Amino acid sequence: MRVAVVTVGDELLAGDTVNTNATWLCERLTERGVRVERVTTIPDDLADIARVVNEYNAEYDAVIVTGGLGPTHDDRTMEAVATAFGRETTEHPDVVEWFEEHEGYSGDDLAEGTTHLPADARMLPNEEGVAPGCVVDRVYVLPGVPSEMKAMFEEIVEEFAGELTYTETVTTSEPESALLDRMQGVQAAFDVDLGSYPGENVRLKVTATDPETVAAAAAWLRERVDVVDVQEERAS
Repeated sequence: MRVAVVTVGDELLAGDTVNTNATWLCERLTERGVRVERVTTIPDDLADIARVVNEYNAEYDAVIVTGGLGPTHDDRTMEAVATAFGRETTEHPDVVEWFEEHEGYSGDDLAEGTTHLPADARMLPNEEGVAPGCVVDRVYVLPGVPSEMKAMFEEIVEEFAGELTYTETVTTSEPESALLDRMQGVQAAFDVDLGSYPGENVRLKVTATDPETVAAAAAWLRERVDVVDVQEERAS
């Protein structure tokens, strides 16, 4: 399963808010064997959001959009998603019913637009906040507030699944430029993906769908590099 993550907000692009939603979603999706192939941050601009949603919906198995939900002037995401699909935003009966049953609100109690979703969308209730999310085709629209986003995602997490992967990390004191022969060698010898992450030391991350292959490849590396520390990470 190939997924794109889209985070919306001027505050993200200005550096006023750290984009923790993208990191959390990527980690959670990867744990489930989903391949995240794109992470994009865009401003609170209707045309930009609609264009990206339209493009990614055609290209990926699913698109997760977070941020820009609510009644304020810069909350343009719902309208933009509706525009991407050539739909209007209208009062959604499931949203109205949910507020009446769970929050005791009537339509008059809520800010204008709170109960509106793109036509024919599937409503996702917001158990931690107010503004609901929705699903349109393969596009999942979630709140930008991290606690609200996480809670809503966990309600739909079973809709995201892929082939399980396993990883092991070999940490070495050798510089990355000196490791090229070993990096090429392990990929020639084993059917694995290899990531190289330099820092104080270099982390070589081996990933594959077979745990025995991962273990053998990691052992091959440990025999051939100056190992500082070994950290095993399993994602299932």
